[in-house]
Amino acid sequence: MKKLVSLIIIIIGFAGIIGGCITKSSKFAITNITTEKQSLETIKEKGLLTIVSPPKEVPFFFINSETNKTSGIDADIITEIAKRLGINKIEVKEAPFSNLLEKLKTDDSIDMAVGGIFITPEREASVDFTKPLYKETETVIVPKYSDINNKSDLKELVIGVERGTIFVDLAQEWKKNNFIKDVMIFESTTDLLNAINLRKVDAGIADSIVVNSFLADGGSYLPLRTLKDYTPEVNGTLGMAVRKADISLLNEVNKIIDDMKADGTLYAILVDNGLNRDNIVPQ
Repeated sequence: MKKLVSLIIIIIGFAGIIGGCITKSSKFAITNITTEKQSLETIKEKGLLTIVSPPKEVPFFFINSETNKTSGIDADIITEIAKRLGINKIEVKEAPFSNLLEKLKTDDSIDMAVGGIFITPEREASVDFTKPLYKETETVIVPKYSDINNKSDLKELVIGVERGTIFVDLAQEWKKNNFIKDVMIFESTTDLLNAINLRKVDAGIADSIVVNSFLADGGSYLPLRTLKDYTPEVNGTLGMAVRKADISLLNEVNKIIDDMKADGTLYAILVDNGLNRDNIVPQ
């Protein structure tokens, strides 16, 4: 009899422990759902969308010196998204491109990361991305009057890339396979282009959109050009990032992106910023 009573007590105690665990788990799940809802609701209540972007990321996101307003591909897209969310004000915080996603994850005041961000599996492990907005490849930049004309000419040369970009991996792979001599890392594309012009590096790998925009504007004061005979090796899509927990915001933004693709607004923004149908990502 004592054994039976003891057994019953043990069973009841065990059930109590399991019941306690389920209750805590349920509360945790409910808390998460509430947080997800409040994320979008809070943004709408404040009438303010806070984003983080690299400084002077032409042509993705930058301050137009003539109008003193934000300009660029991603700037125009996020402005339209905010408008359709019913938000009339966007606050911009700056961070180096290499620290963009980390800033998003660690600063609770920031809602989204914006500014020419390639969607990759590694990045998707730490943040969520919107549906792809547009696509592009890399390009190789060299001094305008150099004898570098194709990839094989790079074999004994030093290549520059911007820190935090997917092109760092590409350059390291080239070095590993003896396609180039070495890799030098720079903090921005502007620094990279200046270094190529000053012959601190022999060539550079960068976003084709960035380089094409730079050259279309006359190349500023830097006599540079792209490699004449080169087939891109990176074909990627770009999007905007949100924290993993902000599911309601992500879903709402994705609906807006679908609408912008359907009504032609997204394509019009891309064309206004010098892109074309080659950059379009189908719905």
